[in-house]
Amino acid sequence: MYKRQLVFTVLIYLSIGPGLGIPRAASVPFEMAVAPYLPEGADMKLFMVLYSFVFFALAFWLCMNPGKLVRRIGSFLTPSLLLLLGILFFSFLFRGKVEVAAPQAAYEMPFFKGFSEGYQTMDTIAALNFGLVIAITLDSFGLKEKKDVMKHTVYAGVFAGSILALVYIMLAYMGMCSSGVYAVQENGAWTLRHIVSQLFGEFGAVILAAIFSLACLTTCVGLINSISQFFSKQFQFFGYRQWVITITGFSFLVCNLGLNAILSLSIPVLDAIYPVSIVLILLGLSHRIWTSNRYVYPMVVAGVSCVSVIYALDNAGLSLGFLSDLCHSLPLYDAGFCWVSAALVMLVLSCAVNAALNSRAAACPESQN
Repeated sequence: MYKRQLVFTVLIYLSIGPGLGIPRAASVPFEMAVAPYLPEGADMKLFMVLYSFVFFALAFWLCMNPGKLVRRIGSFLTPSLLLLLGILFFSFLFRGKVEVAAPQAAYEMPFFKGFSEGYQTMDTIAALNFGLVIAITLDSFGLKEKKDVMKHTVYAGVFAGSILALVYIMLAYMGMCSSGVYAVQENGAWTLRHIVSQLFGEFGAVILAAIFSLACLTTCVGLINSISQFFSKQFQFFGYRQWVITITGFSFLVCNLGLNAILSLSIPVLDAIYPVSIVLILLGLSHRIWTSNRYVYPMVVAGVSCVSVIYALDNAGLSLGFLSDLCHSLPLYDAGFCWVSAALVMLVLSCAVNAALNSRAAACPESQN
């Protein structure tokens, strides 16, 4: 069991870290702060290499000396970013250009499409690991009792989740209202920059880009730091410094694939691991119901893992023949939610297996001796 948990934890750290999360966080500020202001015909790849080199050099230096600097930047940066987004949203309500285009074919089922697009935020899979960070932080504030830690963790989760929900709602609303004003792009950074430019001019776009650059830098520093700490404890053939160098260097290479390429690579990976994360969270929230069923976790997680991996491979163009055809027959396959039926079936099966084995054990008590 421990080995399976470790494998899944490592996969999460790799996805939110050097595999996807860190390179994407470094690519976004380049798309917003540098690329739009380069002269026409400029070598975008060369400028991306130069920008990302400086970005990751700063991240490496901060990870070697994180101290109070990152905390001070973070305590200033998050309120500033939220304030700016709030000003941007309310300015858009009164002065923004509004023209709503007809929904694209992909959004014929908007709830499911929006839900699966939300995988790109990586919030849920990150929460599985960074919930521990919250618990450790609360412990440092003197909260030792399990009840107090759980209560304040819930408060922190509700507060942070509410803020994130408001931010996503504001951005989604602005994107929807601008869908007929600006051409549809491969990523939203371009659209957001043009909305800011329309409202505040190019100077406003520069300010927004600068704040996002700092926000992404501190995010990368936090990820590199926490992942290096975890890996240095679990895999001791490298120390913390060596893991920082490895993760920073690998992230630099992936970053230079470009934001659109990173987003396209992230889709099959997140399609494979996100459903498992959701199922683990739902099972954890309802854990009291399953305390007497020791088969529910392994069976449900195994079933969802198999279906989500098959779906991700099929969606990436790697068909598995009969298995892919079987997956196609599951409800909500086209919406990307075929794993839901797999989870329900395995949940029922785990209850049946548990009941059958308990009945057998009760009928043959001598076998327990």
